[in-house]
Amino acid sequence: MQSTFEVVAEPTRRRILDLLLTGERAVGDLVAELAMSQPAVSRHLRVLRDAGLVAPRTDAQRRLYRLDARPLAAVDEWLEPYRRLWAGRLDSLAQHLDEMTDDLERKDAR
Repeated sequence: MQSTFEVVAEPTRRRILDLLLTGERAVGDLVAELAMSQPAVSRHLRVLRDAGLVAPRTDAQRRLYRLDARPLAAVDEWLEPYRRLWAGRLDSLAQHLDEMTDDLERKDAR
């Protein structure tokens, strides 16, 4: 079984997750939205289902999928130190840009 990281590394599977953010979707809707064949979409959904990222439900003749974000908690936890690193760098950039603006305003005032 692939890790959550490996599963979401594939762009089409990330797109499927993005589409499911708004709610449950039928396989046919996903096929149309992704402009892919039904078998190709079904293969991606199977990988997502095996990873626990989507859950299927049958409604008459349709199979509906919904997002189950619980496995993404591990990804979020892993990303936290990197978020802090980038937040610090962005804060430094903002400070630098403020200082540049102050310098330009002082030059214009002369």
